[in-house]
Amino acid sequence: MTDSIDFEQFSGTEGYIASSSLLDAVNAAIALQRPLLIKGEPGTGKTLLAEHVAEALGQPLEKWHIKSTSKAQEGLYVYDTVQRLNDARFGDGDVSDIRTYIRFGAMGRSFAAKEAQVLLIDEIDKADIEFPNDLLRELDEMRFTVMETGDEVVAEVRPLVIITSNNERELPDAFLRRCVFHFIEFPDKELMTQIVAVHHPHLETRLLDQVLVKFFWLREQTELRKKPSTSELIDWISVLLRSGMGADDIEQHIPFLGALLKNEQDTEALDQYGERGGSYPSEWADLGPRYNN
Repeated sequence: MTDSIDFEQFSGTEGYIASSSLLDAVNAAIALQRPLLIKGEPGTGKTLLAEHVAEALGQPLEKWHIKSTSKAQEGLYVYDTVQRLNDARFGDGDVSDIRTYIRFGAMGRSFAAKEAQVLLIDEIDKADIEFPNDLLRELDEMRFTVMETGDEVVAEVRPLVIITSNNERELPDAFLRRCVFHFIEFPDKELMTQIVAVHHPHLETRLLDQVLVKFFWLREQTELRKKPSTSELIDWISVLLRSGMGADDIEQHIPFLGALLKNEQDTEALDQYGERGGSYPSEWADLGPRYNN
């Protein structure tokens, strides 16, 4: 029988409601010291997860937000040749010391840190297809070499790496093999109620029921190109509250639609629904057996 190993565990925070399966995935990544790859549709709290894990563990958070032009090297370090050239021309700084001109990126800083950290690599699927492959050794061994100096940076304490993806492109198998994976399922009514309570703790019950009925009905409409997300629901409730609207005001229609739908095709589709005489649901029974088991 092997001895159990103690490790810090994440159990959520007051500001972040996580499903039990998501908690298990985070804690598996902590225990295995492997990167955690989080997928899910936009607005389901993937980026916020890293912030709240860092908060719960009491660790600093390094963020690396990926763009379409991002290169793996930039997350490790960059060699500031322009600054060195300027110093050589104008006599500022010791240009003979190349190390002065090495600037660590988010991953480089997390490896060089003397204490445990959380490293967020956000929206990795935005980058070039080779980007994940260029990080395989670094994620495996938590080390890299500064080519200009020959210095090797090795993590004394492995950071917890959380990687998010909106599933815009497939990631390489070799990269996936190195990660603990979790797909954030869209919250059901019960979990969504808990999430809303975090952001709007004093929301009147009838109003909550009405906004959730309308919200989940919208997500069921197959004509919509972009379904409203959790973050958009929270924004919509904020607008309703600031305008002073109550449950009766939204029973027969959906005001402030621009807080929920984000392109003209979707708003036009909903307008056409109304023009065809379609009626909006006013209670859970109107949504059918899926919501009324």
